[in-house]
Amino acid sequence: MARANATYWLGRGLAAGAERTRWQRLLSSPHYASGARWLNRWGAPAVSLSFLTVGIQTMVNLAAGVTRMPLRRYLPAVTVGCIIWAFMYGTVGFIGWYAVVRLWERSPALTVAVLAAGVAVVVWVVTRRDRAEAVPAAE
Repeated sequence: MARANATYWLGRGLAAGAERTRWQRLLSSPHYASGARWLNRWGAPAVSLSFLTVGIQTMVNLAAGVTRMPLRRYLPAVTVGCIIWAFMYGTVGFIGWYAVVRLWERSPALTVAVLAAGVAVVVWVVTRRDRAEAVPAAE
């Protein structure tokens, strides 16, 4: 809750004079553009739904601040998102950690192999997505 709200207020501060600072680079990044698209398409529910993602969440909160989303919309949306995040972390995250510990007890080598494969998949997906975004769409 603290991080999401701090990101929102950082966005509000950036909106005031970012064009003449090093923060302008953040506002022109592909990740920020993705977060702003979510926010523009879905409005306040984008803030709540962003907590189901990895990476987009921070940029959606930043975009909400930059666009000066009214607090009467932002605070309920971020509260719902934080509850979703807490539920996921408390259930799926805990179960996932327990599964890794159990696998390590049975086979440390298999655990390392599974984790390495998971990291490789994430790197491949992110690299592929970044390359697809870098290629301009044919019009």
